[in-house]
Amino acid sequence: MEDTMTIKSSISLRDDQYRFAKTLVEGGRFASVSAVVQQGLDLLRQQDADAQADRAALQALLAERANSAFLSGDALRARVASRRAAAQE
Repeated sequence: MEDTMTIKSSISLRDDQYRFAKTLVEGGRFASVSAVVQQGLDLLRQQDADAQADRAALQALLAERANSAFLSGDALRARVASRRAAAQE
């Protein structure tokens, strides 16, 4: 993870979200509710990056497919996986 400055911010959580975060802290998984929220944001960032990589790989495959021979479903899935892995490197 990149080394960045910490910025204090005030956020609002629903009661159930706060209780869940507190349970994670009390269980020793996180040092604070802030750490829980930070982890959640990191997961969302990774999820977004994965979705962008998937879309880019699919767009490249669709462009290639428009000008190439028929591919079986298995071959197409293998190409998507390969392109996605290459995009994440």
